[in-house]
Amino acid sequence: MANKVTLLVKDSYLAYIKNSVGSNAFRNLYAKVGKSKKDILRDGDLSCAFFVSAMLIQFALIEKPHATVEGLERDIKKSGWKKIKRPKIGSIIFWRKGLQKGEEHRHVGFYIGKNKAVSNSDKKRQPANHHYTFGKVGGKAKRKMDSIYWHKKLDS
Repeated sequence: MANKVTLLVKDSYLAYIKNSVGSNAFRNLYAKVGKSKKDILRDGDLSCAFFVSAMLIQFALIEKPHATVEGLERDIKKSGWKKIKRPKIGSIIFWRKGLQKGEEHRHVGFYIGKNKAVSNSDKKRQPANHHYTFGKVGGKAKRKMDSIYWHKKLDS
């Protein structure tokens, strides 16, 4: 008789996130804007929500992929993610708006432990490891967190 195989969701999810670092898979998402085809992620410049949603879709933790932080946040709320006060390994972090190439944008990524996060880097145009507050300036977080979310499927 064959052994029962049970997917270890949290372990697989964390490995998937960590193994995404350096990937170019999340750089482009094409849409018709008016009558023109356009890369709405600007070759990886605006890929954070698409990257995070692609990771979450693989484990049925949200309903669909997203190109915007706002759309992703609405979906995670509908999909059973709950706000928590402190990051846990695997939680989703939404950062406050920050200035990026003359535009203000919110940002999203994953907390992976030991004060580290993985999110899309607009400089590298691919997922990258970094301090979960992007470092400190004068003893304070360089980029403040807006909210942190956790899903009960990651409790196991």
